[in-house]
Amino acid sequence: MGKPNISITYRTSPRDRPLSEIRIRAAAGDPRRGWLTAGGQTLPVALGRGGIMANKREGDGGTPRGTFRPRQLWWRADRHPRPRTFLPLRPIRPEDAWCEDPGDRHYNQPVRLEPGRGGDRLRRDDHLYDFIVEIDHNTLPRIAGRGSAVFLHLARENFGPTAGCVSMTRSAMLRLLRRLGPRTKIVIE
Repeated sequence: MGKPNISITYRTSPRDRPLSEIRIRAAAGDPRRGWLTAGGQTLPVALGRGGIMANKREGDGGTPRGTFRPRQLWWRADRHPRPRTFLPLRPIRPEDAWCEDPGDRHYNQPVRLEPGRGGDRLRRDDHLYDFIVEIDHNTLPRIAGRGSAVFLHLARENFGPTAGCVSMTRSAMLRLLRRLGPRTKIVIE
């Protein structure tokens, strides 16, 4: 007698796959607050102090309108275990920063902070950047002055406006990360 032929079938639910799309829109009555809808759930978010803007400029405080893709997740490995996600992950190191200077050739890119070099430090004392989803806003091509460092990140306790990012609670971020992949469309309308 031969060995029995056993076949195992694994069933995947939609929760085991990345979302195809998430949508972010401003809340009625307050353009600095909004709603993120994904996978049948709607979560509150904070938006830029300038609301959602079609013509984003550096320093205007606007959250850019458009369709974007997540590139990778940056996270504070010294504060949190590795989160579950379909995105590439990168731990935030003390020297990690983001170039926001339109005159710099590294504009809207991650940089290493060295003496004399400016930039938005990614490793912060507060918890806003404990999880940062880098999105492809103003990347191909990068246009000086069209906005930099637009991320999905954690919200302030009072859900205060951001400088142009989309922020949310830690629990909402962790739920979203479990379903976010590089091909997920982020539609900000």
